[in-house]
Amino acid sequence: MILTAITFLVILTILVLIHELGHFMMARWIGVRVEEFGLGLPPRIWGKKFGNTIYSLNWLPIGGFVRLAGEDEEGEKKSRAKGTNIREYFWARSKKERSVILAAGVIMNFILAVGITAALLVSGVKEPSGKVRVERIIAGSPAEKAGFQLNDTLVSIDSESKDVLKLTTPSELIAFVNEEKGNEVTLQVIRDGKEMVITVIPRKEVPPGEGPLGVAISDLETHKYSLAEAPGKAFMINVMRAKEMLVSLGSMLWRLVTLRAPEADVAGPIGIAQVTGQAVKFGWQAVLEFASILSLNLAVLNILPIPALDGGRLAFVFLEKILGRRAHPAFEKSTHQIGMIILLGLVLLVSINDILRLIRG
Repeated sequence: MILTAITFLVILTILVLIHELGHFMMARWIGVRVEEFGLGLPPRIWGKKFGNTIYSLNWLPIGGFVRLAGEDEEGEKKSRAKGTNIREYFWARSKKERSVILAAGVIMNFILAVGITAALLVSGVKEPSGKVRVERIIAGSPAEKAGFQLNDTLVSIDSESKDVLKLTTPSELIAFVNEEKGNEVTLQVIRDGKEMVITVIPRKEVPPGEGPLGVAISDLETHKYSLAEAPGKAFMINVMRAKEMLVSLGSMLWRLVTLRAPEADVAGPIGIAQVTGQAVKFGWQAVLEFASILSLNLAVLNILPIPALDGGRLAFVFLEKILGRRAHPAFEKSTHQIGMIILLGLVLLVSINDILRLIRG
């Protein structure tokens, strides 16, 4: 539990830090003054000012923020006073510059997701090989008695009642064997580069947790990508994942709008922490893969045109371009505040659902 909690907090902190660093660095690069860089949401626990920026740690550990000079109505009023350099203020920058600052956090999370995925591809990932191999043999099973050995490659299978079937996936073998329980089947096997034939009778009475043959099979092999191949492959993987996330989110939002229950449970901070614990059990690669997916998910969620999120703020910039004038700062501020209240309410409801799911087991 302690390791899970620490891992979850470290992952969350890194993802939020990377996101806010995107806003921070882009604002500084463009020339907009950053008034506060906050980890977590207020109220503030601690804060220290370095240069023109306050760096703070806040009580609600569910996000972070970068407060830019002239980002809200009050900051804009101050910036219009005589003697101020309005180029330091967010509102005074062009629509393109403001859009780039707002999108920088999402871009950083996407880059992080791609970077982690690329590192995993270089270290080696399991991928379908088109070959079915024996990974484990249960003692006393028909497979052991027939003479199967670990790492045997199962090329094809046939029986008196069925034609020869070339095997490329475990599901093909499983389906064939289940239909031939009690009947003799013949498998063509490659062992140490040599072809051989093994006959076996799948058992009708199958012990719990075992199959008719009593073997564990897989078509996965470790594939290590080169440093040149990995970035492009990682980019495409995350583009496809982002597409799937958007489709899933769209489906969920549509069901909520039409007053229907979501098809699957939605996990909040507690649920995500629980999944983190499961990833920890599978090792560091699983933890990194989960962190990559979370980073991408953070990017996808933040780009949605929802008030209080980056996408919601970008929507106001887009609206300004369409209408030819800015929305009133007070209206924009109120919209984002309402959006934040709704989002916090949703987080609370989802967290309650996570707790009830844990209680139910």
